[in-house]
Amino acid sequence: MAKHFIQIEDYSIDQLQLLLTMSAELKELYRSGGRDTCLAGKTMAMVFEKPSSRTRISFQVGMAQLGGAAIYLRTEDFGGLGKREPISDLTRVLNGYVDVIVARTFLHESVLELAQYAAVPVINALTDRAHPCQAMADLLTIRELFDKLEGVKLAYIGDGNNVARSLAFACKKLGLNFVTASPKGYELNGNLRDKLQDQGPGTVTCLTDPREAVQKADVIYTDTWTSMGQEDQKQKRIRDFQGFQVNRALLQATGRDTKVMHCLPAYRGLEIADDVIESPNSIIFQQAENRLHFQRALLKYLIEIR
Repeated sequence: MAKHFIQIEDYSIDQLQLLLTMSAELKELYRSGGRDTCLAGKTMAMVFEKPSSRTRISFQVGMAQLGGAAIYLRTEDFGGLGKREPISDLTRVLNGYVDVIVARTFLHESVLELAQYAAVPVINALTDRAHPCQAMADLLTIRELFDKLEGVKLAYIGDGNNVARSLAFACKKLGLNFVTASPKGYELNGNLRDKLQDQGPGTVTCLTDPREAVQKADVIYTDTWTSMGQEDQKQKRIRDFQGFQVNRALLQATGRDTKVMHCLPAYRGLEIADDVIESPNSIIFQQAENRLHFQRALLKYLIEIR
């Protein structure tokens, strides 16, 4: 089994299904008042270059609920990854202190280097290339709603970013029909689409027309048009993404009672309309809560199999 959790493509279909099952079981246990303190005496280091709310809180709460402790390291605490000291040195120091490293970095290569030198599990809590914990929590949410994953149509409207890439691999492996609609120049990378071919029974289709993409969709998903680190592109991206807002008209174009997801933070009035977020179709906050339930299961899975 994989020791680290860096990107979904590294995991088998059976491993991903096991993680979802563990997530659901632990969610039920904790909601019923039960506890699993299997990580008592264990410590998690959180190496974060980017600010965070849901990711940080859900990992810290999850580790505490499992009986462990968390140390949050901001950029100023370690002087910037690879700047004050090599990533390899920082990682080997952490090996002697902690039982798991959770990293949220600008560059995917930084997490790969952490994993290269780590003697403990490394979890990717977001990079410019992947957001695997988000995608798995999203699929947990979909499975709760539809009692299945295979055959569910997920329409992703917006930028072919790290979230879209992780969702594409997760959907392909676990049997969903994943359809994207992005403006030209913002699509999923062509090389990535080639890598998806033999990943599993699901399908991945890339379009440029949002209304075509959402036809008969069970779920519509969107994310911010401007991610952290892209602030200088904001005005250009707002222009380029005109017509890609998830709004009431797009929701009605599905022809069914479609659910709406957003990984948050949401910029209401840009990629998604306020009345859609607040509508009965929105499952955005159930989705956000499931970050905790997936990440708690992931910590247990990775640390217990060491």
